[in-house]
Amino acid sequence: MTIKITLSTLALALAGIGFATSAQAGEIRVMCYQDGVECDVTAEQAKRFEAANPGTKVVVDVVPYKTIVEQLPVQLAAGQGPDIARVTDLGGLSKYYLDISKDVKDAKYWEANFGATQPWLRPSSADKGIYGFMSQLTMTGPYVNKTLFEQAKVALPGPKATWDEWITATSKVAKATDLKAGMAWDRSGHRFAGPAISYGAKILDAQGNLILDAGYKNTITKFVGWHKDGAMLKDVWGGSGGSTYADSVGEFVNGRVAMVLSGSWQINRLQKDVGTKFDWVAVPNPCGPAACSGIPGGAAWVALKTSKSPKEVAAFMDFISSEANYAEFTGKTKNIPAHQGLAKKGVPYPDAAPAQRAALGVFSSGVGNLTTEAFVFQGYRFNRAMMLPTVTRVTQAIVGEMSTDEAINKLNVDMVDAVKQATK
Repeated sequence: MTIKITLSTLALALAGIGFATSAQAGEIRVMCYQDGVECDVTAEQAKRFEAANPGTKVVVDVVPYKTIVEQLPVQLAAGQGPDIARVTDLGGLSKYYLDISKDVKDAKYWEANFGATQPWLRPSSADKGIYGFMSQLTMTGPYVNKTLFEQAKVALPGPKATWDEWITATSKVAKATDLKAGMAWDRSGHRFAGPAISYGAKILDAQGNLILDAGYKNTITKFVGWHKDGAMLKDVWGGSGGSTYADSVGEFVNGRVAMVLSGSWQINRLQKDVGTKFDWVAVPNPCGPAACSGIPGGAAWVALKTSKSPKEVAAFMDFISSEANYAEFTGKTKNIPAHQGLAKKGVPYPDAAPAQRAALGVFSSGVGNLTTEAFVFQGYRFNRAMMLPTVTRVTQAIVGEMSTDEAINKLNVDMVDAVKQATK
């Protein structure tokens, strides 16, 4: 079979188009979307794979993200689709994933390096199969305007500082530099979950059901209080209604706050938008009594049941998941490794600007501080049943529409109702 890589950038819907169907035996079709150069790097690696595996052809089809979200599920439901895809709806598509555990070279390698995120791809908690791996992690975490701290002559709290210590420090900065407030968080239940877990929230009970426990309630109380006393910028959470998402990074870029809680996906944006306005740094997730955790996320390479070449698929997945190739992918795409071995060693990021490289290093080293609850929450298929009403009800407490206790009670009812609706 001729060895060839084909990259197709497509803006068309896939239904009925030839490449959308599974490849012939011995051929691998890879559906890929890219935020930057992810598919380009994968195609380069595929060429090397083909050279080492004569007779195998790899076709990398580059598609818009919208295709992954809207068209791929339709194809898979119809029994069509590629051999491998890069996806973000990890649990939602899991029934279509192919278990490659019997065909990978070393299942222990996969468990050692991707074990923490493997449950995200498995159709059930009892399943122990290998269906793919995270191409990268994202992680929630804070950014700090270092210039404002220096102007205020306030020292940056250390790597194990608590949220309370950061609130105190940023409030001092706000007062010294005439800011409206020292801190803001993205208006997102996903961002809220990291501090909540750090304050002891378990999120799920022993039976795997959502719970609103003392740790979560305590975080709500603190968060509302920080808004009431002016430590938090009310505009972000109080400026929208319902569960609408609102970004805090715009406030940060414009110099209106000294610190924001957002995530690693903002690194390239900050590098571009801040420019020379001020010096910014990523800092480790602040601590609560239980942990110093953010929430992980990201995209995954998954094998699909539509494949007619399962052994070749497993071989290619082995190849791109190897430490050397994974390190190359991570460095060139400027992502955080989901590979636990690389997370410990660190990735050099040779083409990154100094601020980007430093921020990527902070987030990468923070992977080890992510708690079991954080990974479980991210993989829980009904997590939006907690995240969305959290935003709605906490905002109502912040703006004074109801008391904090009333907001907590209503959140609990909303959460239970949302799970019931989702399981109908």
